[in-house]
Amino acid sequence: MVTTQTAPRFKGKRNRLDKPELLAPAGNLEKLKFAVHYGADAVYIGGQKYGLRSNADNFSFEEMKEGVEFAKQYGAKVFVATNIYAHNEDISGLEDYLRELENAGIAAIIAADPIIIETAQRVAPKLEVHLSTQQSTMNWQAVQFWKEEGLPRVVLAREASIEEIAQIKEHVDIEIEAFIHGAMCSSFSGRCVLSNHFTDRDSNRGGCCQSCRWKYDIYEDDLQMVSPEADKFTMGSKDLGMLEHIPDLIDVGVDSFKIEGRMKSLHYVATVVNAYRQAIDSYMADPENYELKQVWLDDIQKAANRPLNTGFFYDTPGAEDHIYEPEDKAAPYDFAGVVVSYDAEAGTAVIQQRNHFKPGQEVEFFGPNGTFFKQIVPEIKDDNGSVLDAARHPLQRIVMKTDQPVRAMDMMRKRVR
Repeated sequence: MVTTQTAPRFKGKRNRLDKPELLAPAGNLEKLKFAVHYGADAVYIGGQKYGLRSNADNFSFEEMKEGVEFAKQYGAKVFVATNIYAHNEDISGLEDYLRELENAGIAAIIAADPIIIETAQRVAPKLEVHLSTQQSTMNWQAVQFWKEEGLPRVVLAREASIEEIAQIKEHVDIEIEAFIHGAMCSSFSGRCVLSNHFTDRDSNRGGCCQSCRWKYDIYEDDLQMVSPEADKFTMGSKDLGMLEHIPDLIDVGVDSFKIEGRMKSLHYVATVVNAYRQAIDSYMADPENYELKQVWLDDIQKAANRPLNTGFFYDTPGAEDHIYEPEDKAAPYDFAGVVVSYDAEAGTAVIQQRNHFKPGQEVEFFGPNGTFFKQIVPEIKDDNGSVLDAARHPLQRIVMKTDQPVRAMDMMRKRVR
């Protein structure tokens, strides 16, 4: 049945947030909590349907509700990616799904398919609809079109430049969201079909197998062009990293700084959010005397998976911006543990193990707002008070003295030798 009901339209001017929003990825509930705790103003997650990360843990409606309640304690919001391009069989159940998101307290969905956008506006009017980067929006007239369709925010294509963003903000009073850190797709705005052909997994319905990161041999007329002993060929792009360019992003009018990585680790999410949070706050507090701190750059490298560049913001990436050789792990650190509790009188912390560590190793503790110190792991004990030679069991609770006070949800990492 065709409905004639008019979808509600966004009204009012929200041309510029008072302070840029830091938007973080969360592949599961634990990552959501850590992202918010380490400084995210909002997080984006995936539900069980309609998202582009089918291999992430994703959220049930009950987990969404818990995540929303946790975020509210910090004044943060939760968005849900519903950014697939739907096939006919995907439409069944869409209305009920969107109503459940609204009932869970989700602030906004991120959508690309017009039927998902229209349906959300019609059946779940409390949900804001943000246009996904999957729409590849690059010019101000396209942005104006989506504003007139009732959307308060557009997530620009990752190919948009600083100059193009400035032109968009000049012409259209709408919020602009842009990716500022994380993996880049080798195809145009994620419109890749290599995964479909190689593995029958639809990239644009959440099944990307990251074919560009595979290792390939090169052939011509059935002749292998390099020796079998030579390094394989890859064609993945370098990661995006705009920490050094926070002033440019703020001054040009980007309203939401989006970090990619719902599949990334808890340590990655906390570390990257922490660095960008400090940089944004520092610039907004005193733009004239803002200074980029080396410690922020160092921290980013401790979580980086690949070499970083500035994507399309300043120039079109060339051959040097892709990874053709086998890539070494960029981050020389592993996530070792998370603080569960701290006994100030005894000076001891209970740490939940996340990777093997042992007495005598140097570790780093860090927490929100840049709290940080190094120490050597002293004697460690289990919950029963037994002395251990190493913390080798996943999620094992370890008791150890710390050189400085720590707090629940602080993290401990170790250098990889």
